[in-house]
This record gives sequence, structure tokens and C-alpha cells, in this order.
Amino acid sequence: MALSRAEIQKRSDKKRGVKPKGYKLSIETIEMIAELSKSTGKAQGAIIEEAIKLYKCSL
Repeated sequence: MALSRAEIQKRSDKKRGVKPKGYKLSIETIEMIAELSKSTGKAQGAIIEEAIKLYKCSL
């Protein structure tokens, strides 16, 4: 039996060690993330991960 698209994605995410997560953010924050992504060439998820790591180090 063929796997559904959702099951293929779920297996891929598990293999890569990622998990989808949704948050509601202010429009300004979303725009900042998009601008940083565009100017650095990094994915928006990578921008958020780096920001969280920097924040944790600053505590």
C-alpha cells in the first residue's frame, strides 16, 4: 500500500529530527524574520533557531 503524503512527510521530519510547530507572532516580528531571511539567505526556521540559541546564551 502506498504511503499518504502526510505519512511521507511525517517520516521525513522524524528522520531529520524536526517537528512542525506553529506560533502566533506580531506582524512586525514576522516581517523582521522575513527580512532577515532574505538578507542572509537563511531559511526563516534557521533564523528563529539561531535567535533562540543566542537568547539562551544571554541568560
